[in-house]
Amino acid sequence: MITVRDIADRCGVSTATVSKALNGYGDVSPATAEKIRIAAEELHYMPNVAARQLKTNFSHSLGVLFEDETNVGLTHEFFSAILNAAKNEAERQGYDILFLNRNIGGRKATYLEHARYRRLDGVLIANVDYDSEMVKELVASEIPTITIDYTFNDHSSILSDNIEGLYELTKYILSQGHRKIAFIHGEITSVTKKRLIGFYRALTESRVRIPDRYVVEARYHDPQATREATRKLMNLSDPPTCIIFPDDYSYLGGKAELSEMGLSVPGDVSTCGYDGTQMCRVFYPPLATYEQNTAEMGERAVKKLIESVENPKTCRPEEIQIKGSILMGHSVSRIRS
Repeated sequence: MITVRDIADRCGVSTATVSKALNGYGDVSPATAEKIRIAAEELHYMPNVAARQLKTNFSHSLGVLFEDETNVGLTHEFFSAILNAAKNEAERQGYDILFLNRNIGGRKATYLEHARYRRLDGVLIANVDYDSEMVKELVASEIPTITIDYTFNDHSSILSDNIEGLYELTKYILSQGHRKIAFIHGEITSVTKKRLIGFYRALTESRVRIPDRYVVEARYHDPQATREATRKLMNLSDPPTCIIFPDDYSYLGGKAELSEMGLSVPGDVSTCGYDGTQMCRVFYPPLATYEQNTAEMGERAVKKLIESVENPKTCRPEEIQIKGSILMGHSVSRIRS
């Protein structure tokens, strides 16, 4: 096994100099540091993780707590994109990513017990039941956490700007002449409540009133629920001319239902999604949607989490808002007045 001594002998420097260079200390000249890094790479040097943990008191492991009631797991386009960006940033900073579960050696455990068992330095929490007592226990513990699209008091969070997202999407639809706009939203969560605010704010500013029956609850990432809501809307005596769907994936159900009813997009009804996943680009016509900046969300989440791990006395909790942008698509037709 290659050691720091082997690198020191190769470069003609002390082991202390090698350690400083590999750990990024500034009191080693750039030329010497580069020479040491090249030697370490050529010798295929791997640091002793156990010794590193003893020295720094860090495991350099971050946990991810991710649950998905729709059972699609990491094929969930939105959250998988966030977690992939988080993984890349964690690896860049020398941290590993582990997924939390509720089992330790075959017995049931809480999330906190598993985090402590794995000696996790911090945990990124996404798409869970934030009212769960086990989630609250983890957040209230000594282990730093950061949440996606949900905020606990005095804890950092990464928030997609859901109010602004639905506001901008609705304003775009209004700019195309639509006044009969329906919104199929997901189950009532903090995200949904914010999107409803953005939706109604845009309508109010434009002095557009819609009937309550144009706002229908379905579920996120559930094409069947969206399919049923679409039929309900289009069977109204005065159906909408445009429908906003909970997310791009749920639009699959709505699109299938519209086709079965003999309705075309955007000829008979315009449609919009939400999230801006790759899927929206392969629909025909391409789906107009609001693209959430998943790459920045994942990257900023890990940066903030590592800051809270490494600098607990100076890192202040933040609610970090990440803005997205509209992808126009071709699923919204212009209504001529």
